[in-house]
Amino acid sequence: MADLIKLKVFPFRHEAEMMKGFLEKEGIKSVIIADDLGGYRPDVALARGGVGLFVNKDDGPRAKEALKFFEGKDEVSK
Repeated sequence: MADLIKLKVFPFRHEAEMMKGFLEKEGIKSVIIADDLGGYRPDVALARGGVGLFVNKDDGPRAKEALKFFEGKDEVSK
């Protein structure tokens, strides 16, 4: 994963982890980047802008299309 783009930002790691799993089932590799001390301090990530879910630039359009499934649902409302 050389050229990463930020697909979405979540307030909490578990939301990003669920979406990462969904993307993996769709065949899209992703990575979570968060400053939350390995999940021990979610408040730190929240204070620093959230938990980012990143995908390869080439997978961006396909990943965005896959996330449309969740539009309007509470898990992915932003």
